Amino acid sequence: MNRTTLSLIAGVGALAAVTGFAALTSPDASGASPAKAAAELPVERTSLVCPAPSSSDLAETTYTSFTPVTKGTASDGKAELLSAGEEPGAAADDKDGKDGKDGKAGKGGRTAADKPVLTAKEPGKPVAEDASGADSPALVGTAEGKFAPGWTVQQTTRVAAGTGRGIQGVNCTAPDTEFWFPGASTAPDRTDYVHLTNPDDSAAVVDIELYGKDGALETTAGEGITVQPHSGEPILLSTLISEKQDNVTVHVSVRSGRVGASVQALDDKLGGDWIAASVDPTGSLVLPGIPKDATAVRLIAFAPGESDADLKVRLASPSGSITPAGNETLHVKGGMTSAVDLGDVMRGEPGSLVLTPTDRAVPVVAAVRVVRGKGAGQETAFIPASRAVGKRATAVDNTGKGTTLSVTAPSATAEIKVTASAGSEGGSAVSKTYTVKSGTTQQVEAPVPSGLKGTYALTVETVSGGPVYASRTLTSSQDGVLAFTVQTLPDDRGMVAVPEADEDLSVLQK
Repeated sequence: MNRTTLSLIAGVGALAAVTGFAALTSPDASGASPAKAAAELPVERTSLVCPAPSSSDLAETTYTSFTPVTKGTASDGKAELLSAGEEPGAAADDKDGKDGKDGKAGKGGRTAADKPVLTAKEPGKPVAEDASGADSPALVGTAEGKFAPGWTVQQTTRVAAGTGRGIQGVNCTAPDTEFWFPGASTAPDRTDYVHLTNPDDSAAVVDIELYGKDGALETTAGEGITVQPHSGEPILLSTLISEKQDNVTVHVSVRSGRVGASVQALDDKLGGDWIAASVDPTGSLVLPGIPKDATAVRLIAFAPGESDADLKVRLASPSGSITPAGNETLHVKGGMTSAVDLGDVMRGEPGSLVLTPTDRAVPVVAAVRVVRGKGAGQETAFIPASRAVGKRATAVDNTGKGTTLSVTAPSATAEIKVTASAGSEGGSAVSKTYTVKSGTTQQVEAPVPSGLKGTYALTVETVSGGPVYASRTLTSSQDGVLAFTVQTLPDDRGMVAVPEADEDLSVLQK
């Protein structure tokens, strides 16, 4: 037996060991069997990063973690948030010979003595932890096993006074390589930061591009920003450009590695909030859940590339689709940021903005800045264009009072199921179903857990019908100011399609 024959037998044996027990027979004469439908299985690992919450000594921050109960998960697992260090991990760079096993960091990294800021206890029940002051760092989190599918973490900060006073809320985000943020500003009364958080063991290299009303803005230090491993880096926009512009689109692109990114928008007079990333550039957009008492609504849009975009602007109200008077369309020049003030377009009814192409679809990103209150009592929040709820989406840190859930079905009537989880300190979960008519936005009377103690999670599931988009508003009174924050509810991507396949060793036959 020659060497070639032996190699072939060895190769076949190794492949059989990997793929399982298989027969070396010719394929059926009728051809290969049809591919089986992909199975929907729960994800087994989820990563999230949270930006440093505030530089104010008056800040009070709550971190809330929640995983909805998902069938088919492993019986074990964990989910925890850890403080992001300011330098790379110790083991590889430890010149003193200390690898952290004794509880000491060799060079500023994590050690065996590091304790999680927050640890989940069980799916279906939220866990919350508080932090005070300006020293809270960025956080890096990982969920595995039964805690991974749909893991959601909310960071809610209350600032009593000063620039950005009010409620600042943001969902901790999955690390990625590209983000778009319409709605930022370098105006004199704004202090905006891009927060970059690197969860990995190697440095990330990031570019920040800014686009104003006339196109790309020349930056002094926006290229090649290094974000060290396991660290957070806040970048003040006004240090990147000297030009003052009211409406700016921020583009974060990662050359190497990956980061989580969010924009913190702080106003001297109008409070402040986080700007979450817009959905990736696309031809049609939905910006869900503008509060009914909004006193000013500003739409900001940006079209990457050179092609102009012409968009129909529609407001999906409780009674149907409405065209804002005088703002029926929006022209967005390629590579330039466009903004339009819609005023008090809500007129006492909640709604969602729906943007569709007038003719040829051109990819755009968008967000709205929403102002509530009057005079010294004004507060601001931002709503980015969002992905649909899809199979399931969750919002956490809800309270018995002050929580509003808005859902819109822009193209077809849909039925949804809304579940209020058990409370973080007690209470039992409850669920309700709702029908949202085509072209409308409904301010849903969200269920509240029976015997609620603490805060709870709201999970929205699409039961039937067309796509739905949703957002949750948290509101509280703060020294005469109606403070609020809005978070959208995009699909949690807790399930993944896994194709079924049969072993087929006929590929070895010629």
